Amino acid sequence: MANIHKLNPHDINNRDKNMNITIDEASRKLRLLLDEAVRRNLTDGILLSGGLDTSVLAKVASEYVSLKAFTVAFKNTPAPDVEYAKSIAAHLGLKHTTHYFDENELYHAISAVIKTMKSFDPHVIRNSAPLFIGLTLAGEEGSNNVMTGEGCDELFAGYPYLYELEREQLRLELHKLWKIGIFPEIDLAKSLGMQVKLPYLDPKLVSFAMDLDPDLKVREEKGQKWGKWIVRKAFEDTLPKRIVWRKKMGAEFGSGTASLTSILNSRISDMEFERKKKKYLDEDGVVIRAKEQLSYYEIFKSEVGTPPLIEQEGKTCPYCNSSVSIEATYCPTCGAYPL
Repeated sequence: MANIHKLNPHDINNRDKNMNITIDEASRKLRLLLDEAVRRNLTDGILLSGGLDTSVLAKVASEYVSLKAFTVAFKNTPAPDVEYAKSIAAHLGLKHTTHYFDENELYHAISAVIKTMKSFDPHVIRNSAPLFIGLTLAGEEGSNNVMTGEGCDELFAGYPYLYELEREQLRLELHKLWKIGIFPEIDLAKSLGMQVKLPYLDPKLVSFAMDLDPDLKVREEKGQKWGKWIVRKAFEDTLPKRIVWRKKMGAEFGSGTASLTSILNSRISDMEFERKKKKYLDEDGVVIRAKEQLSYYEIFKSEVGTPPLIEQEGKTCPYCNSSVSIEATYCPTCGAYPL
């Protein structure tokens, strides 16, 4: 598996100094810590999706450097990131490069992601392929160190499935996310001879986020529940409203690679799928659950090998025999969920 960037939190049961902080105090402290985190991780390039996380970083970083922003999208598919990224880039006066990639470039990225991440999980691949393409673009434009917005969702409850959890459930689920967090751009950048900077994972900011009351992370605003609520409130006066209150959108939907599912499914007949599904179950002991996954597994088998690749302590995925951590609820190799 790819390297796991662990946040290594202290025992959060003993951390409560920010549990009673006011909204104004939390906003001020968050702005200060983000400013410090960006300055400690300052680069002249950023992968800009136009979502809240990267827009906040771009806003802070642009006060210190002449920032170059890079946005990628799958050609001829809906890719909302482009409009939002252009909007925030214009608002901040950034030098902004938008690149539309075709199928050939995308399939090259898919192979690179599978080889680097050692995964044939469709969700991982659809989200990581545009990241690889964005990093490649930044490198070609002379930015070998770039910022990304990874970590904000894990720290401030950005994922929609978290919104309906009770307060204590949310706290425990975030604790689990902090402990097993995997950030693919670290290894993808390394494969390209580049580095990424992740300001949201700055230790002081992480410590603050772990202390923070969960009620400031998921909160109702104008009849709707929002994740990363305190981040939105902290920057609602300095960024356009449509950016601050943009709904969470995964990279696959923002960049257009979500269409990979229908594209790849259309290229494999039902008969071929059933035949190969049985073949890989009999030969490799791997359960293939969808046509798209079959396409990725064949690349995986050619480039990486047949799982399990490494035996380690933990538990075994019943679908691909890979070792996973004892606390994992999904398999990062094949994407099986729940475990």
